[in-house]
Parts: sequence; structure tokens; C-alpha cells
Amino acid sequence: MVKHLTYLMDPFCGWCYGAAPMIQALRAEANVQITIAPTGLFAGDSGGPMNAEFASFAWTNDQRIANLTGQRFTAAYRTQLLNDHSKRFDSGPATLALTAVHLTAPERELDALSAFQLARYVDGRDTADLNVLAAILGELALHAAADRLISGDDVLVGTSRKRMSSARRDMATFGAQGVPNLILSSSETRQLLSGGLLYGDPAPLLTRLRTT
Repeated sequence: MVKHLTYLMDPFCGWCYGAAPMIQALRAEANVQITIAPTGLFAGDSGGPMNAEFASFAWTNDQRIANLTGQRFTAAYRTQLLNDHSKRFDSGPATLALTAVHLTAPERELDALSAFQLARYVDGRDTADLNVLAAILGELALHAAADRLISGDDVLVGTSRKRMSSARRDMATFGAQGVPNLILSSSETRQLLSGGLLYGDPAPLLTRLRTT
């Protein structure tokens, strides 16, 4: 039986980047299907301009994530994004880019998310910039998504908003506090899985999925 997982996330969430190895392990499972649900947690008015106070908080938090998960947060990311106060901390453009992939090549959306995370946290590229995001999509040969992102048509924008609204409703329904989180769906029930299962040894989560 295929296990359906809804992945509540935000492309600017460091903890979601920390969970990337577990998401890859889940993708490798033949009977697991993952659907991205962007929450817009840091999108638009929920984000904001970068400043010294937030940059310090983010870097401290990033080091906790790195120590727990082994994920890399490089000097390029710190210098070119956190310490550049002309930049915005706004996941709206990256969420829109994911939706462009969702509409044109849905089977590649997790690939795009991974590429955006690596571009930001390892390469220090500004993934709040539509042109940077379009370039990354081009590097993945997701040209239709890149073109659609730059054109910003009404269907794309409307679909992105609907996906964020749906994800936020799921968060409210299950009392999810932040991201990342997973919702496991079957033909009869939906249940929230602890976000803590997304870090460390994948065996407990994989065992739970195989036996549920």
C-alpha cells in the first residue's frame, strides 16, 4: 500500500533544510509518495528585510541545525545573504518557483526544493530573487517552470496562494507548531507525525511507515 505524506515546509526554513536527508530517504522508499505543501511561513509580510539582529539569530539557529543534522551552512551564505542587509528574508518568490514546477513538472518539485536549499545555504545565492530562481530552474532543465516564474501569470500566482492557504489550514487542523512536519494520509485517516522524526536515524520513521 502506498503511504501518502504531505510535507509541510517553507523553502527558507533552516530546519526544513536540516530535514532534507530524511526527505531523500523517504523518496527512496518505493511505497512512499510525498506531496510538498508550502506554508508561506516566511513569505511576504511574514518575512522582511535582513538586519543584524535577525542575521545573528539565524546564524546561531543554523549552527544548531548543522550540529544536529550535518547539513552545511557556509561562509558564503553568511556573508552574501545574512550579512547583506539589502537582501530580504522572504520565501514568497521561492514558493512561487516551487508552484511553477508543481504546474509544469510536478514529479520534479522535490528536486527543485533541494536545489533552492543548496543554492542558498551552500552557495550563498539569493533565492529571494526571481531571476536567481529562474536560473536555478534552468540549470535543472526545468525551462517551462523558469519561463512561467518570470511571466508570473495569474494562474501561477493564484495556485501558489491556494497551496499556502491549504497548508496553513492543515497546520491549524493538526495544531502543527511551525515546520517541517509531515501528515500521513490513508484511505480513512490523516495523522500528524512528529517533526522530530525528520532528524537523525531514519529507521524509526521508516519502520513506522512500513507498519502503519
